[in-house]
Amino acid sequence: MTDHSTDLPSSSDALQSLPLFPLGTVLFPQGLLSLRVFEVRYLDMVRKCERAGAPFGVVALQSGSEVRKAGAAAEQLHDMGTLARIVDLQQPQPGLLHLQCEGLQRFRITALRQLPHGLWVADVQLLPADAGVAIPAHLRGTAQALAQVLMQLHQRSSDADHARLPDAAQMADCGWVANRWIELLPLPMELKQRLMTLDSPLVRLELVADVLERSGIRHPPGS
Repeated sequence: MTDHSTDLPSSSDALQSLPLFPLGTVLFPQGLLSLRVFEVRYLDMVRKCERAGAPFGVVALQSGSEVRKAGAAAEQLHDMGTLARIVDLQQPQPGLLHLQCEGLQRFRITALRQLPHGLWVADVQLLPADAGVAIPAHLRGTAQALAQVLMQLHQRSSDADHARLPDAAQMADCGWVANRWIELLPLPMELKQRLMTLDSPLVRLELVADVLERSGIRHPPGS
């Protein structure tokens, strides 16, 4: 698939009628997310976004199911999500798409509506990207432990969404390290959503470090 260049609005801008993909997971900026798409409402959306090189929005579900089912609870969406751009798209068979998308900017929903065929669209306000914050000395073990985990995933090729190796700038940044840990840790989805909404990357990493410390994996082995 050809990678499209997308001219995104600045963080102070709004987007109207952004198509949404409600999921039982949380997408973070610069994170990767693989999806299997087979519902008609999303097949059409993905094809249109891919042709236009346009993003869609990933929003975590408060209630309801990712797949429409008779008698299921109504879909209710959180009011903050993340823009996603398609970085790879495959069609292994008719009516099925495999895609990998990358998280871009966070956004807040200002107006929400559901189209007759079930697709959600929203007017959204884009939020500023995390400020670059260097990891303080007392949290560097958190970054070192993440580097080890990512190296293991890369060597095993067992997780396409976490198998790429970071660069030195990413490993020194509070927001990037916190976000990758939150993606990897088996935290409740509601907690991941709350962490994603925090404006301070340092506070986000502090909270992640607390979770890691309780789990006994704050520092890499032998440190």
